[in-house]
Amino acid sequence: MKKTGTIIAAHGRHYLAEAGGVRLQCVTRGKKTNVAVGDVVDVTLTSPDQAVIDRIQDRKTLLYRSDQYKSKLLAANVTQLFIVVATEPSFSDDLVSRALVAADAAGIEACLILNKTDVTESLEKARERLKVYSAMGYAVHEVSAKAHPEATVAALAPLLAGQSTILIGQSGMGKSSLINLLVPDADIATREISAALDTGKHTTTFTRLYHLGPDASVIDSPGFQEFGLYHLTEGMLERAFRDFTPYLGGCKFYNCRHLSEPQCAVLEAVEEGKIARMRHTLYGQLLHESSQTLY
Repeated sequence: MKKTGTIIAAHGRHYLAEAGGVRLQCVTRGKKTNVAVGDVVDVTLTSPDQAVIDRIQDRKTLLYRSDQYKSKLLAANVTQLFIVVATEPSFSDDLVSRALVAADAAGIEACLILNKTDVTESLEKARERLKVYSAMGYAVHEVSAKAHPEATVAALAPLLAGQSTILIGQSGMGKSSLINLLVPDADIATREISAALDTGKHTTTFTRLYHLGPDASVIDSPGFQEFGLYHLTEGMLERAFRDFTPYLGGCKFYNCRHLSEPQCAVLEAVEEGKIARMRHTLYGQLLHESSQTLY
């Protein structure tokens, strides 16, 4: 029997799909592992609660990270990315910038959620650090999941309506607190999904999708400290840096790499403070990474 469902959780080569209100434990044919949470899939039932994935339907978007050897799919068909940062512990600008570049490259809207605003002694410093992103047009929303839960839900609920949103962030930023606020039954759902995937006690090591209503969903991904973008080519990279956009095409040489070339419009913008030096340094780093790819 054939069905169509949405992948709501993934752990290794085990997937959980939701099809017509029924959860199905799914596997792929062969050794393929190219299925992502959020994928719409056609499956063949092998028992009332088990199925084989036959086909992944065309994706609107795909967000993933990659290192030198392999890529790690984060989510498919998402429309927006929330990057969760906090007043403390300190967040990584490198991770934030890489996530923003990945979102822009994939055509996904991105914004930053500054959590723990009740930690007032660290608030101004965090706000100052986030100005580089708001200056590029990324929205920054301030919340405090634990101290002001109702205000947090009131601020974020309208942003989630009608969207498929993925939350990412380093460990310690309060992402789990936000998910538990936005999805009141998240803990129960996580335990059920964990049991269905047979992941035992490793309940935080898989990505999962929660429905927020008929037309909205939120995807929670495990915290990670690195965000490799080895899959982005040179041409994709310069276009994924939105702060470079006004200057592309203004360089003396048509094949300018914006690294050390004379009369480079991007480098001039860096010198004039129109592009943050941190962003240009990351661009050079990512260029180097994309040349190292082995897969």
